[in-house]
This record gives sequence, structure tokens and C-alpha cells, in this order.
Amino acid sequence: MRNVLLIASLALVAATGLAGCGSSAQPSTGAPTAPCKADDFKVTGDFGSAPKVEIPACKPTDELIVKDLVQGTGAEVKAGTTATVNYQLTTFSDKKVLDSSFERGEPFDVENVGSAPVIDGWNEGIVGLKEKGRRLLVVPPAKGYGQGGQGIKPNETLVFVIDGVKVTPAA
Repeated sequence: MRNVLLIASLALVAATGLAGCGSSAQPSTGAPTAPCKADDFKVTGDFGSAPKVEIPACKPTDELIVKDLVQGTGAEVKAGTTATVNYQLTTFSDKKVLDSSFERGEPFDVENVGSAPVIDGWNEGIVGLKEKGRRLLVVPPAKGYGQGGQGIKPNETLVFVIDGVKVTPAA
């Protein structure tokens, strides 16, 4: 009988101790807490071909991320120029390719870079891209589509891989 009481007492102490530890710990939601950095994104594939993008398990940042994956060798995109590019858009939340000029076989002209009728993330993020260069852009909602639209979910972070095909100087 004494052994049963001892075991019951130890079980009660253990349960109380564990409950105490559990109540002071942060609940685990499984959501990542570290903000994403450029090197967290893995992109494979050669210039001119559709890339494969791995979206990391990190928290999207509120900052525009710009990283050259392939240094270009041609003319550089500057404010006012026209940049002819190929691009692929992958949505951060569901890791799906939403749009790809690579797949359509149709490069896209961004006329008057800096003031072009595209999202702010592009107007800012493609400046400095050179012909034959490949760039990663991770665009926060404030520089993308914000509350959504154009087939984009509200507050979606956008992941673009952009190839600089041609740069045409301003007229």
C-alpha cells in the first residue's frame, strides 16, 4: 500500500511539474519565426530556361529582397530604359508557379523602368539587372499586389526569377 501511495505521489509531482513547465513555455504553432534572407531561396536552372524555385521555411520579410543569381554581361537596366525580360512568378504561401513568360515563350517589355505600369517591386528590383543576368526578387505585399488582385491572394509575398534579355536606352 505504501508503494502505491509513493507511486501516486511521484506521479502527481511529475504531472504538476510538467504542467508548470508547459504553462511557462511559448506554445508551438509550427510557424517559422526567422525572417527570410536571399540565400534561403534556392533557384536552379540556366539563364533562358524556366527556373526551379524552392521556397524556404522562414517568415516572409517586409523588405524587398534582390539577389543576382547570374551576373549579366550586357547593358544595364536603368531608370527610364526598357527592359525586355523573361520571368517566373511563384507564390510564397502555396509555393505554386502562378505565371511564367518562359513557359509562354514570350519575353515581357518593362517600358520606362522606375515608372513602368508594373508593381513597385519590379520598378525598384530590376534596376541594375544586366542583359544575360538572372535575378531573384522576393516582393513583399506592400511592393506587390497588397490586398490582392490579378489572381494574387491578399497580402501574398511574390517570388520572381527574372532574366534580363535586352535593355533598350530611353528615347
